[in-house]
Amino acid sequence: MAEDVTGREAHPIERAVGIDRYVSTSPGIGGSLRATPEDFRVTELEAVDAAPLDADTGSYPVLVVRATLRDWDTNDFARRLSNGLEMSRERISWAGTKDKRAVTTQLFGLRGVAPADLPTIRGADIEPVGRVGRDLAFGDLAGNVFEIRVTGTVDDAEPRADAVARELRAFAGVDSAGGDRTDVDAPVAVPNYFGQQRFGSRRPVTGRVGLAIVRGDPREAVRRYAGDPAPAEPADTQAGRERVDAAFGERSDGDGDGSRDAPGDGDWAACLDAMPRKLGFERSMLHRLDERDVDPAAPAAHDDWWYALEAVPSNLQRLFVNAAQSTLFNRILSERLRRGLPFDRPVAGDVACFADRDAPDELYAPDPDRLQRVTEARVSVMERHCSRGRAFVTAPLVGTETTFANGEPGAITRAVLDEAGVEPADFALPGAFDSSGTRRAIQLETDLTVRFDDDDPTFSFALPSGSYATVLLREFTKRDPLEP
Repeated sequence: MAEDVTGREAHPIERAVGIDRYVSTSPGIGGSLRATPEDFRVTELEAVDAAPLDADTGSYPVLVVRATLRDWDTNDFARRLSNGLEMSRERISWAGTKDKRAVTTQLFGLRGVAPADLPTIRGADIEPVGRVGRDLAFGDLAGNVFEIRVTGTVDDAEPRADAVARELRAFAGVDSAGGDRTDVDAPVAVPNYFGQQRFGSRRPVTGRVGLAIVRGDPREAVRRYAGDPAPAEPADTQAGRERVDAAFGERSDGDGDGSRDAPGDGDWAACLDAMPRKLGFERSMLHRLDERDVDPAAPAAHDDWWYALEAVPSNLQRLFVNAAQSTLFNRILSERLRRGLPFDRPVAGDVACFADRDAPDELYAPDPDRLQRVTEARVSVMERHCSRGRAFVTAPLVGTETTFANGEPGAITRAVLDEAGVEPADFALPGAFDSSGTRRAIQLETDLTVRFDDDDPTFSFALPSGSYATVLLREFTKRDPLEP
């Protein structure tokens, strides 16, 4: 059973990705989130208007399928699907990435595929639903409905869960009449952090890779991704990564900060021999290093390092930079929380966005394209909009077009970027790595039902796309993410 954690400080692996604190101070219920895949069920709230299956394939070349997957990572399933269809993985698209240890129902787009071509895949039920004229994208997902059972909780889990829920309802703020929203039917809220799985649940490396890319150091990005072993990884994986570090002339000191040890031997063929075949993306990078016989002492921004980095699919290239943006966003939220600034309403200098008018009724969903700067004169007006669910306070996912907030919110963003050694212009990068940035609501709000069956709770709720169920559940469990 997980050790009880009280207070506001997060676990070390969470702090590594910018999640420094808890909102609630009540003790957690402990337990496990995924004793079986069936304990973690996710169903997409779809926003795709597909044409019929018999629509003209010239106008609608992408087949849309609804897949219910048991114990499948989205990227791994896409690779298995592309193998079964004998086509490039680049012809497969989806609107949202899901966790492996779960039962998930989601849409995939298959370019140039007929329903009769669909393969049979273990742990997958694939249903063709229609055709569209383009690949699926993030905007095709409105949100997700979750039903999550936590097993092996403490004996007094029910009163503990009630206490946490009261704190999260208080964090949600005030209602439109100015009253305190702490009754049992009120929504709960937490900071809208990017969850641990965004960065790697047991090896939170993607944000570090992304920050290296943004700093113009593809050499370090390749080393971070292919090398830099984590203690939680299997022994064969650690051995493979240690061999990569030796080739680079680096060693990991266990906290994610490599240090130069000796001149690297640059024996990429030996690295390939040591790297387990299950780590296909790492091996793809090493193949390119071996192909060009890259000198490990080559300048950090040399084209050969970019060539190796671009061995991975374009969606993973984007994920690296997105993870860097997510790390910075988490740090901004943690600093706002540390300073005691509100999340449910703006202060002067904030940038707010209005609600998504097309979102399903069960979602508290922001529209980051409809922004409003909050001047001193407009604070009270925007407070009313936020209290009525019509607006949300935002923070930046930094990119080339990011403009800073004013006042203390802007000062927080500047301080975080200065500490990371990056600035918006650094996101002007080659190919899929480039990002103009956007903004994201800082508070995640939802209607929550907690049902206790056989002493274990089941949490039911819906979240807008891009938000993480584990960010809500961590407040209830307060468990170490590295524990089973």
